Amino acid sequence: MVTSLITTIRTIKSEDGDIIDCVDMFKQPAFDHPALKGHKIQLNPSEEMHEERSQDPAATIPAQIWRRRGSCPKGTIPIRRMKKINTPSKARTETKVWKFDKSLNESKELYLMQKNHSVAILHTEGYAYFGAKGDIKVWNPKVEWDDEYSTSRVALTNHYQMVQSGWAVSLLVIILSSTIIIYIYIQTRVFVYWTADDSNQTGCFDLTCPGFIQTSNEIALGAALYPVSSPTGLPSQITIYIHKDLTTSNWWVQYGEKTNIGYFPAELMDMLKHNAEVAQWGGEVYSSRVGGAGGVPHTATAMGSGRFADFIFATSGCVKRMRELRGNGELVRPEWVNAYSDES
Repeated sequence: MVTSLITTIRTIKSEDGDIIDCVDMFKQPAFDHPALKGHKIQLNPSEEMHEERSQDPAATIPAQIWRRRGSCPKGTIPIRRMKKINTPSKARTETKVWKFDKSLNESKELYLMQKNHSVAILHTEGYAYFGAKGDIKVWNPKVEWDDEYSTSRVALTNHYQMVQSGWAVSLLVIILSSTIIIYIYIQTRVFVYWTADDSNQTGCFDLTCPGFIQTSNEIALGAALYPVSSPTGLPSQITIYIHKDLTTSNWWVQYGEKTNIGYFPAELMDMLKHNAEVAQWGGEVYSSRVGGAGGVPHTATAMGSGRFADFIFATSGCVKRMRELRGNGELVRPEWVNAYSDES
């Protein structure tokens, strides 16, 4: 996706170096996807799922830095302008693409054993899930190399199809395996991601390729969040809620209890349009050096805050108030969860 090819109604230059283009909602990149030709945009979810707020009163809700310089008019969406650089080699490209080991038979392993990924999550399955929600503490973990990233997110999957959202640091995205788009600044940013085939031919962060349909003029996907948590300061957290629209089968992403960023269209995923089979909450690190000989990671890129969990000062990465959406429309605590991590 090249924003410069889209008619820009307003441009906002953020103090952190980002450039935000306000683009007509009905002319956004999503509609370049072949499956979305003739798609009628859904402006709001058919039904709102509300839950009484129980956030930590001491926690700060971060804002996006670009909003200090202006806002996008109604009817437009903010798109963070990207820079393109050529891929050095095919071998380098292949290490960036998410791949699943299709020889694995058990569904749980299929979701967890991703090449070059290390995770620490809570995982639940056994029901038909129609949504998942969590309060995610926001940090800015160390990222050692430009082609690595660290995320904390909520995810829903059905076999080889996945939708997820949360915050990420130093994302690198591949398009058509010939060009990469890189976030130049190592900052904590809000993101969405989807794949319809284990990230073999599909898989896209934010609006970097056609797919996700944005409706909000307030949140720029891939834009920096501020403030982030500090071990000696106040905690900062975001609330992410991904849920299926029971009328249209689109998967909506809600940010901060009230802002509907947009949705993953039902046309993109034939299995997830029915329901998810797994819900996950937790952290993930990508590095081409993870999963090497003996399974020993070879990166200093951190997960969460980069600190081990502690129950006194709460200086580690965490997800609180986890909820799952069942078919009866109720947001409930997971009946059971399984803790999983690649590294003890």
